[in-house]
Amino acid sequence: MDFSLKHLAAATLMLASLSAFSSAAQANITPQQSAAILKSFSDHSVSDFRQFLGSLAKSEAGKDANLGPAISAFLDNKSLSAEQQNEIHRLLGLYARVKYGKAATETLRELVAIPTFNIDGVPQYKNPEFLKIAEKIQGLAKAFNLNFRNIDNRVYEISLDGTGDEVVGIHAHADVVPVTPENWVLEDGTRLDPFKVTLIGDRMYGRGTEDDKNGIVVALYAMKIIKEEKLPLARNFKLLVDTTEETSGDAIPYYFERNPTPNYNLALDGGYPVVIAEKGYGTVMATFARRAAEGKGAEMTGLTGGLATNQIPSTSVATFKTDTPAELVASLQQAGAAYAKANGGNFQVTAKVVDKDVQLTVTGLSAHSSEPESGVNPVARMLDFINSLDGKIALKHNAFTDGARYAADNWGLDYLGNKLGIGFADAFMGPLTTSPTFVGVDDKAFKLAVNLRVPKGKTPDVLKAKITDKLAAWSKKTQVAVTLDTSIAAPMYRNPEGEWVKALLAVASENLGMQHQFGTSAGATSVHELPNGVQFGLARPEVKYTGHTDNEFKTVDQFLLDLQIVTEMVGRIGQLPKL
Repeated sequence: MDFSLKHLAAATLMLASLSAFSSAAQANITPQQSAAILKSFSDHSVSDFRQFLGSLAKSEAGKDANLGPAISAFLDNKSLSAEQQNEIHRLLGLYARVKYGKAATETLRELVAIPTFNIDGVPQYKNPEFLKIAEKIQGLAKAFNLNFRNIDNRVYEISLDGTGDEVVGIHAHADVVPVTPENWVLEDGTRLDPFKVTLIGDRMYGRGTEDDKNGIVVALYAMKIIKEEKLPLARNFKLLVDTTEETSGDAIPYYFERNPTPNYNLALDGGYPVVIAEKGYGTVMATFARRAAEGKGAEMTGLTGGLATNQIPSTSVATFKTDTPAELVASLQQAGAAYAKANGGNFQVTAKVVDKDVQLTVTGLSAHSSEPESGVNPVARMLDFINSLDGKIALKHNAFTDGARYAADNWGLDYLGNKLGIGFADAFMGPLTTSPTFVGVDDKAFKLAVNLRVPKGKTPDVLKAKITDKLAAWSKKTQVAVTLDTSIAAPMYRNPEGEWVKALLAVASENLGMQHQFGTSAGATSVHELPNGVQFGLARPEVKYTGHTDNEFKTVDQFLLDLQIVTEMVGRIGQLPKL
């Protein structure tokens, strides 16, 4: 394609945007019409965007969608109406999917293969796996003719320059939550490698396919397409890849201490269509000092649970020392079956002898801790079950039974804070949620973290004081010594004003066939404290979120749809005359 013609067509699109944009304009291409267009193409049938449009105009799918006027105006370098401009951007998204769908999928495979989870005692910026993924992303940026900067291996910045001074920050993250490899087993017995994308049916299994390496990939390819098609932009874009989103969260503040903050910020790490509110993130960390076991019976010596405070695991395993292991197994099996039946029957309690010790396992359903209702928490059930054994099965009292009593009395199986008497809800953002997640055990103490997700309605200070007072009263009453460390962040709520959020909402809701309504999220992202920060996908609210779970997956179709939507978004937001 002749450069001058392509550049002129792009300039015409830009001028049309500046002169004719209206927030009421729609693309007038339904998801069904988009599907018909996709069926008429393969990735081998297009060379560039103009050729794609020319072929589409002649196809039955293009004629059925009445795309002739918009395509002709664009290819003939004529002025476009607002609706036609939006149609061209919709087609740009479809082109991205047709042209680069397979390449983007392969890039996702390559990023998932790099195990970028936190290693105790090693800062992320010194972790060799993060050096590896930085090199990979830098190579992609260079191949895509995009600018790349590595800010001290904390944040990877990929930029796409336009005219004007405004900057739109697109946020994704390269770190993932840890895995328990033995738990990555499908119902039919198929074992999965968490760090290798395994395609079964339409599902791409692998840690990071949903959270959040998919976001990195689709943003990179969207920027690549805008760059190579030489579509002019009225503002600049920066893809900011965080390395500590799942842990300390200190990489993004480090970046902004040294670099200007984008005027507008959107995270590809949440939900569709546009999320304008995020619950505050909180943790109540309880520490029980190790003490000599008292009383008669078996002694609990170990406990496993979640590997991170924002992750509900699928299993929790307790270990007991006893002189009569076979008898203890039989007693625990009987009591466990009765407990499971009495508490919903949607989890399993099993016991077995392992090297003279007894191993008790509670098997639930893993989930992201922002959505405790979508899982079955084995940590909560393990501790509540152990506490329920008092008077039924002889157990010596120690730090573990102290923790079990604390969990059962104050948190129980309820994830709404009602057991402790701190529950409340916001009409838009939903209820406070509380989930026992992380279990830490060493020679000195047993630690248990309860993860909080806090809506607006009570300030962090008020809620923290209430929690502190209630738990202090419990400790005094029961004479159970516990050290508590509570932290609660304020929730985020944005007033959804401006042409940019209207455009975001239109792009997502029209492509997904969703209601034209803003959403709220229990998950916090890196835009929580940033100006004009919202979530823009990539999860569908009506589908169970698999990030942080065993057997995490993203469907191929949704991944390609994300690529389509994000490409359209960058083109459309990039050309708005005013955000």
